[in-house]
Amino acid sequence: MGLLTSLLSGFASGETMAAIRRARTAAIVYALAALAALCGLGFLVGAAYIWVAARYGSQVAALGFGIGFLVIAGLVLLSHRLMAGARARREARRRTADMKAIGITAALAVLPALIKGKGGLGVILGPAAALVAYAIYRENVKPDDPEARGRK
Repeated sequence: MGLLTSLLSGFASGETMAAIRRARTAAIVYALAALAALCGLGFLVGAAYIWVAARYGSQVAALGFGIGFLVIAGLVLLSHRLMAGARARREARRRTADMKAIGITAALAVLPALIKGKGGLGVILGPAAALVAYAIYRENVKPDDPEARGRK
């Protein structure tokens, strides 16, 4: 209730509108600064092109700058591709850990109800014993012989 009250009092006093105005002003200022930085970068590239063209000729300068920008684009795409693979693996590990945590939490939440129910502890111990037996079986079974599979 306290959060709702502070939100309502913020609206009533105009603090929220002032914060929105400040955020909008900051966004406009940062957008203008980014635009000016891009223009400056463009002029620096143009100046570098003029210098290289005066030194080596305009055709060599155009080829060099074209190849240079294509190499930069390729490196950016390659690094993005590598980072996307690492990000996907990291997210998959996080999802797996989250699902395990949810499963454990759900099992612990249901455990008291299962113990108190009709079957009691047998409802829990039966499947648990089956899982343990299956794990022992999987550990002790030898993998299939690849040569034997080829003869069948």
